[in-house]
Amino acid sequence: MNSKKRGTLILYTGSSGVGKGTILAELFKRDDNLRLSVSNTTRAPREGEVDGVQYNFVSVEEFKKQIEQDGYLEYAEYCDNYYGTPKKQVFDMLDEGYDVFLEIEVKGGIQILEKYPDILSIFILPPSMEVLEHRLNKRGTEDAETIKKRLEQAEEEIKYKDRYKYNVVNAELDKAVDEIMDILKREKSENR
Repeated sequence: MNSKKRGTLILYTGSSGVGKGTILAELFKRDDNLRLSVSNTTRAPREGEVDGVQYNFVSVEEFKKQIEQDGYLEYAEYCDNYYGTPKKQVFDMLDEGYDVFLEIEVKGGIQILEKYPDILSIFILPPSMEVLEHRLNKRGTEDAETIKKRLEQAEEEIKYKDRYKYNVVNAELDKAVDEIMDILKREKSENR
């Protein structure tokens, strides 16, 4: 173990299509002390996904065993698959001094906020529902019915934004990244 100060745990969420992954990629380019928690899932890997990078792909039996052992910060069942944030992996990175992002869906985020009310929490918002719809359409990965469902889900999820310490509107990528970098600096200076 090194002599670094323990890292900061960051709850990071927002609806599908708001640009969470794009923002994170830019943050990681700017700060090599940031890490992303890799969630466990029971779903099959999609084309191009690598075990341990996008997700840790585990069996239903292994996932349930970790639930029994209180091995998750949060977990949820979504579309007949389990998703969860493994405690050990996150705590090990924090102990090494890294700042760790938990990029999870909104329901999982609420679980984290209930267990850890003082966590640094950031909710990413679209500039408008119209922009969100345009972004989802532009991805070209889903049909019109799925996009409609995602927009309805986003409207429900956005209702939770006030439970988060910070709301960041992703209207322009660089500005959103700058705002989050400022939040991290401010939080670190306040917690010294």
